[in-house]
Amino acid sequence: HKRLKAMLMADMNLIAYHLPLDAHSTLGNNAQLGALLGAKNVERFGPDQLVSIGEIDPVSAKTLSTNLTERLGQIPLLLGDADKVIRRVAWCSGAAQDFLEEAILAGADAYISGEVSERTTHLARESGVPYLACGHHATERLGIQALGTWLEQECDENPV
Repeated sequence: HKRLKAMLMADMNLIAYHLPLDAHSTLGNNAQLGALLGAKNVERFGPDQLVSIGEIDPVSAKTLSTNLTERLGQIPLLLGDADKVIRRVAWCSGAAQDFLEEAILAGADAYISGEVSERTTHLARESGVPYLACGHHATERLGIQALGTWLEQECDENPV
């Protein structure tokens, strides 16, 4: 109540976002994560088509982790074979660790999300598909940043 009251008294707007921002085809967290990865031939699958899979230039899982560290500002937890060459990667922002099995079935060489569970650790090791837990916040701030940039451009082009 106090946060909303202060915001409303300052004549500010509130945007509530979650799954719509995860799933948006261009501004969404997953679309932005795919762009950050340089993914091509991206397809979506899973519940509400939230999980993405695409092709990237071949890199080791360790190099992919290093690249994500540089781009997200957070060191991912890399589970599985760090030397495995990754060509096809799946991802879903936030707490989407339970889609690892679906990513494996979709043909992913690695899977990226925000959070990790104990069962994720075992599945990544046993399946041979590395899992990178990049942090919930780190994977879910890309969409709101893209939305902010889009809104700024729209307001500049179409002032109120």
